[in-house]
Amino acid sequence: MPDAAAGPGTAAARSAAEERSAFSHPAVGPDSTAGYGDHPDQVIDFYLPRGAGGPGTPAPVVAVLHGGAWRAPYDRRHVSPFAGFLAGRGFAVANMEYRHGTDDDAVAGRWPDTFDDVAAALDALPALAERHLPGADARRTVLTGHSAGGHLALWAAARHVLPADAPWRLDRPPSLRGVVALAPIADFEVAGKLDVCGQAARQLLGGEEHYAGRRPYADPALLLPTGIATTVVQGRADADVPQAVAEAYADAAARAGEMVGVTLLEDVGHFPLIDPAADACAVVAEEIAQLAW
Repeated sequence: MPDAAAGPGTAAARSAAEERSAFSHPAVGPDSTAGYGDHPDQVIDFYLPRGAGGPGTPAPVVAVLHGGAWRAPYDRRHVSPFAGFLAGRGFAVANMEYRHGTDDDAVAGRWPDTFDDVAAALDALPALAERHLPGADARRTVLTGHSAGGHLALWAAARHVLPADAPWRLDRPPSLRGVVALAPIADFEVAGKLDVCGQAARQLLGGEEHYAGRRPYADPALLLPTGIATTVVQGRADADVPQAVAEAYADAAARAGEMVGVTLLEDVGHFPLIDPAADACAVVAEEIAQLAW
């Protein structure tokens, strides 16, 4: 029998429709692709700016990290329409791939490979952008990511406050104009209590055996303050990564003496934030522009 909870007009039906819409767009091919390592997943797709941007030139760079609960089969292709949308808004875009769950493994992410790759991609980005995004200004880079990618964006902006023995630690803040995290898995404890993405955050850290020891190296809620302008965009109707996760991160930032902007969108779920057909996606582009320009 059909599930009554997913019937027409229900929250579940709306969420399913939003997901179908976000995944209905054909992939948008990049203008070029470059590797930042030897693994097939260590690549970045580059999109040249195509539309009118903010005042003055050259165009800012938006670095994109895809979501998908750090699991296969989700990769950068599912956010390529979002990358193309941002390019159409006048941004130079770098859509970054990284090692996540393998095709035959439902477990989220790979420790430490996922973090190795995000750090390496961002370290390589300025030089690669100079070659593949001519005329763009990598000094005005905004980092954005959706869901699990939102977590990675917040984490990457906090590498200078990682524990001293972390291999990804930077001696100074990364050169970013800011971070726009879209429905990020931003607080692992709250995400765990809400069973976000089937305990994906715990899986990312290697399971319960390693969770407590690795969490200080990976949980954005513990890596504050960053000193980097940060905005979280969150749908109030998000059932995948609920609003409470974003609010917990903002509260943790406030306790650390840092203000994180939180933009809450009414009647918006998880996927409209990266769906070029949705009004929420235009809000995301505007939040990025506020930091980039």
